[in-house]
Amino acid sequence: EVQLVESGGGLVQAGGSLRLSCAASGFTFDDYAIGWFRQAPGKEREGVSCISSSNNKTYYADSVKGRFTISSDNAKNTVYLQMNSLKPEDTAVYYCAAPAYLSGCPIDPENTVAIYEFDYWGQGTQVTVSS
Repeated sequence: EVQLVESGGGLVQAGGSLRLSCAASGFTFDDYAIGWFRQAPGKEREGVSCISSSNNKTYYADSVKGRFTISSDNAKNTVYLQMNSLKPEDTAVYYCAAPAYLSGCPIDPENTVAIYEFDYWGQGTQVTVSS
């Protein structure tokens, strides 16, 4: 059974940093794509970042480029999202997710992470950025 467990959320002041972790189990961690998504109250869930093991590529939404960094530790079956220079608009529940049959990051024609391709989801971790 595939399981994804997020951790690392919390309350931070604007300009601060947090590192989120996504611990994965139940699938081969040398052939995967893991995406980070977020959902703010009253808004749709949106893709934030994605990392692919097949071509070692990473993807970032424009809103987080230069501030967030996605990385992985295959030995620990864990993907991280380092978030720096946090803004109040980054406040959301953050989820990690994985597609069932893809090892590359699925990007849709609008150049965003194709959320509909992701099958397995974690429970989410709250990130709150105060101004």
